[in-house]
Amino acid sequence: MSTAMILAPLFVQVLLTFAVMTGMVVCRTSALKGGTTRYSDIAMREPNWPRQAALFGNSFSNQFEMPVLFYVLTILAMFTKHADFLFVVLAWIFVLFRALQAYVHVTSNNVPFRGGFYGIAALVLLIMWLIFIVKILLGLP
Repeated sequence: MSTAMILAPLFVQVLLTFAVMTGMVVCRTSALKGGTTRYSDIAMREPNWPRQAALFGNSFSNQFEMPVLFYVLTILAMFTKHADFLFVVLAWIFVLFRALQAYVHVTSNNVPFRGGFYGIAALVLLIMWLIFIVKILLGLP
């Protein structure tokens, strides 16, 4: 597996994080400039943003939870040369469901759909970690 193929899903996850951050910044800036929210309303991290800004903010925070385990695993798999075809396929599935989860989070915020996408991504990431752990502990290629 080439470095580019291994890192491509990670790059997409990073870009997703920046896209959500951009949406958050646009919504928050609009709320502040439009007077919907005052600086004093949010100075101490109070959750006094309009709905859309809050959705983007929550989704942005979520990009620093489970994806951190994905980043670490990708780096470890590359370093130990355990990033094979299956790893890359699973990485793409993980990123796809993270993107779907983020999209639902910032649009309809339909919790059952969002939770389902989150759960699938979590399961895929768990499988990736279990495969990696077994390969490392058993000395498999």
